[in-house]
Amino acid sequence: MRNIESKNNNTAICKNKIFFRIYLCLVLIALLSLISCSGKKEVKRVSEESKIAREAIALTETVKNAYTKKDIETIEKNSTKDGFRAISSAMKGFDSVELTFNPVFSELKENAVYLNIAWQGIWKKGSKTIEERGMAVFIMKGSPLKVDSILSSNPFRHPE
Repeated sequence: MRNIESKNNNTAICKNKIFFRIYLCLVLIALLSLISCSGKKEVKRVSEESKIAREAIALTETVKNAYTKKDIETIEKNSTKDGFRAISSAMKGFDSVELTFNPVFSELKENAVYLNIAWQGIWKKGSKTIEERGMAVFIMKGSPLKVDSILSSNPFRHPE
């Protein structure tokens, strides 16, 4: 009988040792996870170039929206004299327009921002529908930025 009790006790002790080891491992894993997740996170600062690029993209969207609404005042307010001339002299009459801008690349040089934009447009005038697409380079200067000129395919000169 003692032999049987002794075996039962040994089995119980072995099971307790195994559970204790598993419990110890789980506690250790929990502590390591807690330590690795705590502490200060490094906050990445937005670079000055990134801020300027975002401002340039927002400016082109503002001018585009003003163009679709035929809001000459907003275009003038967000352009230099040369930029306003480049946009307003190129504008043609239309009943409605759907214009999409997709910024591709921006570059800062010589106190100016060069923003390359792929654009697509659908102009409606009377019963005519004209679809165009192109790549324009918006040159912006000043602080706050203003459109100074548009190189390549000016999206505001359509429909032709």
